[in-house]
Amino acid sequence: MKSETHLKKAHRIKRQSLPEILAESLRERILNGEFKPGEALIQEALAEEYECSRMPVREAFRQLEAAGLIVTKVHKGAVVAAMPAEQAMELFELRATLECILLEHAIPNMTSEDLDGAARVLGELDKAYLERDINGWGALNWEFHRKLYLPAKRTQTLSIVHGINLQVERYIRLELLISKTFEKAQREHSALLKACRDRDSETALKLLNQHILEAGESLVQSLEEKSKPS
Repeated sequence: MKSETHLKKAHRIKRQSLPEILAESLRERILNGEFKPGEALIQEALAEEYECSRMPVREAFRQLEAAGLIVTKVHKGAVVAAMPAEQAMELFELRATLECILLEHAIPNMTSEDLDGAARVLGELDKAYLERDINGWGALNWEFHRKLYLPAKRTQTLSIVHGINLQVERYIRLELLISKTFEKAQREHSALLKACRDRDSETALKLLNQHILEAGESLVQSLEEKSKPS
């Protein structure tokens, strides 16, 4: 009887997690460019592809919309969100402001374990750069920054920053492929980690602010170039 109850509970947990699994899969497909900005996502087709009912797909759509990756349009349903250049820069300016706040509060609380953890992630991130593993880079880049911000113990701010990062990640991936600025990003991350180890808040905050805003400016330039008539 105990075994049967356990199996039922495990099955129920699996069913409840299906929308999250779908949302993660669809999120990655949007981020890697498989689904383009403005492209409609068809519930029925995705339900058939993932061999599930439309209900978990609908719930996954809600999660993606909350993350700013899709929008719901009248007569079209769910559509992959586009990002005008001015909106992109606004998001990067928000990132710079909020992430500097997080880092400023984190540095006094950083332990050797925190810094070593960030260094390990940075090693994996450098490997992703060398292998041109753009998909792996996205998650590792966020994890490196997250490791630096966690000691701030500001969960709400961290959650907001994570959401902003998800919205711009697909464009950053594209920008990295086009501009091949891997080496620049590597240097900036290493310098940022060193400033944190040295407890040099002034340098760390300056580096982080510059790192984010320059990435935003480069991305905006690419978006504006793409929007010009050929």
